[in-house]
Amino acid sequence: MLFGLVANRALAPSSKLAAADWITHDVHIDGLPGTDDDACYRAMDWLHEVKDDLEKQVFDEVANLLNLEVDLLFFDTTSTCFELERPDDPVARDDHGDRVPDSEAGDGQEDGQEAGPGDGQENKAAGFRTYGKSKDSRDDLPQIVIGMAVTRDGIPIRCRCWPGNASDQRLIRQVKDDMRDWTLSKIVWVTDRGFSSAESRRYLRQGDHASIIGEKLRSGSAEVKAALSRQGRYTEISGNMRIKEVRISDTDRFVICHNREAAERDAHMRAQLVAQLTDLIDASDALSEFKRGGLRGKIAVKPGLNRYLRTTPVGKLRIDTAKIKAEENLDGKYLLRCSDPHLSAEDIALGYKQLLEVERGWRDMKQIIDLRPVYHRLEERIRAHVILCWLALLLIRITETTTADTWPACRRELDRLHLGTFTGPAGLFRQVTALTKPSKTCSPSSASPPSSRSST
Repeated sequence: MLFGLVANRALAPSSKLAAADWITHDVHIDGLPGTDDDACYRAMDWLHEVKDDLEKQVFDEVANLLNLEVDLLFFDTTSTCFELERPDDPVARDDHGDRVPDSEAGDGQEDGQEAGPGDGQENKAAGFRTYGKSKDSRDDLPQIVIGMAVTRDGIPIRCRCWPGNASDQRLIRQVKDDMRDWTLSKIVWVTDRGFSSAESRRYLRQGDHASIIGEKLRSGSAEVKAALSRQGRYTEISGNMRIKEVRISDTDRFVICHNREAAERDAHMRAQLVAQLTDLIDASDALSEFKRGGLRGKIAVKPGLNRYLRTTPVGKLRIDTAKIKAEENLDGKYLLRCSDPHLSAEDIALGYKQLLEVERGWRDMKQIIDLRPVYHRLEERIRAHVILCWLALLLIRITETTTADTWPACRRELDRLHLGTFTGPAGLFRQVTALTKPSKTCSPSSASPPSSRSST
């Protein structure tokens, strides 16, 4: 049943009612002639119960199948929102965001008081679908947070979800703790700027682990300013990328990366914004103080324009030329912090660049596997739905890795397979469409006799 639900997510994502109809009438799965939505929900409930053992065993199987060497592990989070009139009621939760049984709920917050990020009681009392910082720019809707750990080859080996108000800084530490007992080689965690707090960096260095973390160039921190001010030559590592390593810390290494194409794009976007801002404020000196204040308020809600605006002591609106010059020095640049003393600067830069694999995973989860909309109300079912989507992405990535082809191309080949049921003198028998060379590559059961192959 679970294989059918995972295959449905990968091939024809739909609600569980539609998935049951798809399994019954559109595909053939040996041992599963038909099903209904109730059976799908029971399978999901069982999946939620065994998720911890499942994750570890799936990793062990995939590691053996693909000879995975987990040296670089990329971690990122996203959010998915729900069309609700109000968020879920807060309930007591442990540090991992899981509900605490009523008998164990102790000194949490008062009923109805929901913890917010950074208040020291995060997730001690929270609804699962609740308000938080949305990665989809939908702060007006309740959401959940989903985190995924991906290998350098794009294989997702871990996927978890938390209440919608969970902060990135604590999530990666929880994921590291959860994977403590997994038989992994040395891990270098690669994350973006959302995980760059000092506490997270210290935590990721514990044990035989290290980290590569993007730094916020506009944070104004002393370390960032020192790194950008250091002189030195850049080293070319590719046609459009050059790097420079600077030493400003005894424990961390800093690598400045400069992408020429990104620099040209940044300069072009800034020129457009400055031109638009110039048009808006060109005749503002002739406006009354009240109308000029209204124009200032309209610009303030547009961060791209507001970045280059300054107000004189007498309330006149002007282009901030100093800000433009400061931004020019950051065009196409990003700063990386690494705690591993043995990785080369080139490996640090290229390793961080592979973080795009996680972003590709989120894109496929939302656009191909249809993570959203989620047709469930119960927390356990929502968590099981996320696991099904993760397993579908895992199936897709293994197929792409094994066939060296894209999933859309493989799916087209699989759609050409048909199973016919016939009645003859010897009784009932089934026959699959003759496999072409591409379909043999894509079919997971191409070594089986025709009568036992699944069209899925």
